[in-house]
Amino acid sequence: MPSELPNYAVIIPARFESTRLPGKPLINLLGVPMVVRTYRQCIQACPPERVYVATDDLRIEAACRAHGINVLMTSSDCLTGTDRVAECADQLTADVFINVQGDEPVFNPEDLTRFLDCLSSHPGEILNGFCVIDSEAMYHSSSTPKVVMRPDGRLLYMSRAPIPGNKSHSFACAWRQVCVYAFPRRALEDFASHPAKTPLENLEDIEILRFLELGWDVRMIELSAQSVAVDNPEDVARAEAVIREREL
Repeated sequence: MPSELPNYAVIIPARFESTRLPGKPLINLLGVPMVVRTYRQCIQACPPERVYVATDDLRIEAACRAHGINVLMTSSDCLTGTDRVAECADQLTADVFINVQGDEPVFNPEDLTRFLDCLSSHPGEILNGFCVIDSEAMYHSSSTPKVVMRPDGRLLYMSRAPIPGNKSHSFACAWRQVCVYAFPRRALEDFASHPAKTPLENLEDIEILRFLELGWDVRMIELSAQSVAVDNPEDVARAEAVIREREL
C-alpha cells in the first residue's frame, strides 16, 4: 500500500519582467491570462486550496484574485523561480513544495498526479520531470534544457547544449526537462542559503543545477510530452493552437 501523501503545496511562480516576453503571465490566451490557465490545469489534479501563485507584481496579484486564486507575495530580488518558491516556504507549513511553471498553460494535469504519487515512493527527494525529444530542432534549441541521467533515473547533468552528443554531432536520441519540480523544505532552505547563482547554474541558466552543485541528488520522473512552455512570442500561437484543439 502506498504511504500517505506528505503535506504539500503547489506553487506557480509568476514574474512580470521576463526578458524575452515581458508581461508573460498575463498574456491573453483565447480570453484567459496564461497564469490563470496554468492554475486551472493544476486544480484538475489537486484541491484549489493547495495551489498558490507566487509573484512580486501587483498586476499579477490582481488578475489572480479576480479569478479566486490564492496568491503569495514575494520579493522582487528573487534570482530564480526556485528562490521565489523558497520564499513561499517561509509563509506556509507544507513539507514539500511542487513548482509548476507559470508559463505552462497547457500543462497536463496527469503529470501533476504522477508527481503526487512519487512523493510517497521517493520521500525526501528532489523530483524533476523529463520527456523524450522527438525532433532535431528541439535537440539543437538553446531554449530547451536537455537531460542526461544515470541508469537509476537520477540526474547526471542538464544543459542547453545538445546532449548527449556523438562524434558525428547528429541527433540520435535525447530527453528534455519538463519544468515541474518537487522540493523538500530542507532542499529549498539549502538552495536559498546561497545568495548568488552557482557557477554551472549561472553559465547554463538552469536553476536545477544549483542543487547538483550543492551535492543534492535529483530524481527525474518521466512525464508526458504535452507541455508547451511559452518562452518566446512564437510560442503563444503554439499554445493557443493546443488550447483550441482541446476545447473543440
